[in-house]
Amino acid sequence: MSLYNDRAKFTRLLVRLIQYINNQEGYECTLGDVFAREGHCKNSFHYRGLAADINLFKKLSNGKIIYLTKTENHYEFGQYWKSLDPMCTWGGDFKRKDGNHYSYKEGK
Repeated sequence: MSLYNDRAKFTRLLVRLIQYINNQEGYECTLGDVFAREGHCKNSFHYRGLAADINLFKKLSNGKIIYLTKTENHYEFGQYWKSLDPMCTWGGDFKRKDGNHYSYKEGK
C-alpha cells in the first residue's frame, strides 16, 4: 500500500477513535501532534503522518475538566483503537509507555 493509502486509512480510523472517545460519558479529546516535523524520536511515525497524540479530558459532575495524562487513562481507548484494524498500534503497549500515542503500522 502506498503512503497516501496508509495515511487515508489512518485518518478514517482516527475519526472513528475520536468519535468513540467523545461518545463515552464524560470524556472529550483534542488532537496533539499528528503530522509533526520535529520533536519526536528518529523515524517517528508522526513524521510520516501515521501517528497522532490524543489529549484526553474528563468532565466531572461539578463542571471541572481535568487533563488525563497517564497511560492507564487511555487503556480503554487503546484497546478500542487496536480492535479497529490489525495495523493499529497503541503507545501504551510500547516498552517506553506513551499512552496518548495512536499509530498505524508502527512496529508491524
